[in-house]
Amino acid sequence: MRRVVIAGAAGRDFHNFNVVYRGRGDVEVVAFTATQIPDIEGRVYPAALAGSRYPEGIPIVPEEELADLVRRENVDEVVFSYSDVTHEHVMHVGSIAMAAGADYALLGPRATMIASEKPVVAVCAVRTGSGKSQTTRYVAGLLHEAGKRVAVLRHPMPYGDLTQQAVQRFERYEDLDAADCTIEEREEYEPHLAEGNLVFAGIDYAAILSRAEGEADVIVWDGGNNDTPFIRPDLHIVVCDPHRPGHELRYHPGETNLRMADVCVVNKTDTAPPEGVEAVLDSIHRLNPRAEVVLAASPFHVEDGRTDEIRGKRVLAVEDGPTLTHGEMAYGAAVLAAKQHGATKLVDPRPFAVGSIQRTFEAYPHISELLPAMGYGRRQMEELRETIARSDADLVLIGTPIDLRRVIDVDKPALRVTYRLQELGEPTLASILEGRGIIEPAAALT
Repeated sequence: MRRVVIAGAAGRDFHNFNVVYRGRGDVEVVAFTATQIPDIEGRVYPAALAGSRYPEGIPIVPEEELADLVRRENVDEVVFSYSDVTHEHVMHVGSIAMAAGADYALLGPRATMIASEKPVVAVCAVRTGSGKSQTTRYVAGLLHEAGKRVAVLRHPMPYGDLTQQAVQRFERYEDLDAADCTIEEREEYEPHLAEGNLVFAGIDYAAILSRAEGEADVIVWDGGNNDTPFIRPDLHIVVCDPHRPGHELRYHPGETNLRMADVCVVNKTDTAPPEGVEAVLDSIHRLNPRAEVVLAASPFHVEDGRTDEIRGKRVLAVEDGPTLTHGEMAYGAAVLAAKQHGATKLVDPRPFAVGSIQRTFEAYPHISELLPAMGYGRRQMEELRETIARSDADLVLIGTPIDLRRVIDVDKPALRVTYRLQELGEPTLASILEGRGIIEPAAALT
C-alpha cells in the first residue's frame, strides 16, 4: 500500500485524485494540502466523493504542514497538483517533500485528461490574466454562429459545500444565486451566461462531461490559471501574454501548455511593448514551431462610452483578484482606462483595506494603486465592500470580468470597463476551427 499526499489548491488536486487514485486498492491518499485560496484548508474531501475506501473522507491541511505530515503519516509520495507557480516553486515543494522522506511526482496530461465522445476545444493559457476567458467566449461565439450547441466546462472552483458541488450546471443568473457562488466563481460563469453559453463546473469531471455531452454538439474547456485541460482536446488553444514576456517559459504548467498547443494566441498586442510581442513569438517558434499563431488585441470599453466621467477624478481601480495576486499583474483594464481618459489620481486602497483584503496586500506587495476584487466567501465580499466604501475615491472603475455591483453594494459612483478579443490578420480562430472540421466553412453554411 503506497501512502500518498496530493499537494493542491482545491481544483486540479481533486481531479487528479478522481481520475488516478479513487478506487485503487494499492494506494491510500492520506491527505490533500491546500494553498493559494483562502480558507480551504481544515475541510474534508467528503466520503461521498472520495469513495468507499475513505468512509471518513480525506483531510485537507495547510501546505505549511507538509513536512510534518510526511513524517507523521509515513508518506511515500507527494504529488504536486496545482498551477500558476514558478518552476522554482514546484521544486521548493519537492525539496520539502523529499527532505521529509517522500518521493515527489507530477502527473502529466495524458494520465489526467478524460476523453469525450464530442469534439472538444480547449482554451488554456501560459499565465493567469492572459485573456483566456475572453478567448473562450470568442470561440464559443464562433461555434454558436456555426449552429453548434455549446457546453462550456469550466476549470473547478469548489469553494463551498463539496458534495453539493460535485456536478454544477448554470444556465441563468438565478442558478448562480442558488449555488451561492463567490465573486471568483461569478467572474468566470456570469460572462458566459450573458452570451447564452451553458456552463458546467464542479468536482467530478467524468460525471460533468457525461451530462454536458447530452446537451451539446461541441465541448469547450475553459481553463483555470495556466493549467492543462481536464478533457482531451481536438483543438488546444493557448493564450500568451506579451506584457509578461518570458513567463511562458518559467511557470508551471504554462510551459507544458505552450509545448502542447495547436494554436497560440498572442493577446494584448495593442498595449504590450513590441519587444514583449517579439519575445513571446520567439518562445513559441523555439518551443513549438508547429503551432499556428493568432495575433490579437484586447481593446477595452468603458460602460456606455462614458469616458468623460473619468477625467479629473480620483479613481479607485478594482481589478480581477487572481490576476493580480498569483498572476502577478500590476494593472488591468480599469487602470488603463483611468490613465487614458484623464483621471487625476489612482487612489491607493491600502490605507482603507480591512480584514483579509489588508492581508492580501501584505502577501502581495507588488499590488499598490489598485484593488484586487477578492471574494472567495461572504465575509471576504463584505470586506471588499467596506474597503471600497472607506476609500476617498470620486469614482470606482470596475475592471473585473463581472459587474461587482451585482453582488456587493458600491456606494460610490462607478463605471465598468470590459475587454473584448479582437483578432488581427490571418490565420483566424474561425479558419482554424474550419480547418479542423469542428465547424463548417462559412460558404457552406450559406
